[in-house]
Amino acid sequence: MTRRPGRALAAAIGGAALLAVMAGPADARRRPEYAPGAGTANPSALVAAEIAFARMAREKGQWKAFAEYSDENAVMFVPEPVRARQWLSGRAEPAAPVQWQAHQVWMSCDGSLGVTKGAWQRPDGSVGYFTTIWQQRKKGDYRWVLDQGDTLAQPLKEPEMLSASVADCARGPRGDELLVERDREDIAPGMDGRGRSKDGTLAWRYHVEADHSRWLAVSLLKNGAMTEVMRSEVAAPKERN
Repeated sequence: MTRRPGRALAAAIGGAALLAVMAGPADARRRPEYAPGAGTANPSALVAAEIAFARMAREKGQWKAFAEYSDENAVMFVPEPVRARQWLSGRAEPAAPVQWQAHQVWMSCDGSLGVTKGAWQRPDGSVGYFTTIWQQRKKGDYRWVLDQGDTLAQPLKEPEMLSASVADCARGPRGDELLVERDREDIAPGMDGRGRSKDGTLAWRYHVEADHSRWLAVSLLKNGAMTEVMRSEVAAPKERN
């Protein structure tokens, strides 16, 4: 992985407060059978999860936080895909934790699945980006099911405000026809993985090549079609001498 809380928590929380407005209906007259953001999505909940996750990493240890906030079947890349909890078990903590800030949020209409993307910084001066997929638990809170990222030559520019995009909410027979695969598929480490929200309005997929290069794509239901809203590609790791 790869990851820090923002310039100021107040700025992040302020941005999160606006997400509820962004999740409201946009133009119900355009497509009556779809209501953008009219479900139970709450992007600010993911922002809160990221802030709490980062705080635990700082206060109690990086790997302890990763394990605590992971789903039991969570996958991370090292660079091959592995079960996160198995890989993290007994791992020594670094002298200082990675830091990170979420910049963007995507969420399914029903709020059952969300994605965050942002910047990270390590104590050694290296910088990069991360993408994390979050699954809502029965109790309503979130745990990450997939985490990945990469280093960058230059740090990501921190936005003035967090941005969020919520999937349209499918209604009626047409929506049911579009969203046949409703249930999230279990994540199994391997060369391919995928999943989707319970209502089918957000989906993701990754593929890993034999050389451990990989891509991750996220799609969101918009205007009656699943539209790719995020794609990241990670090159094969360089061999060490």
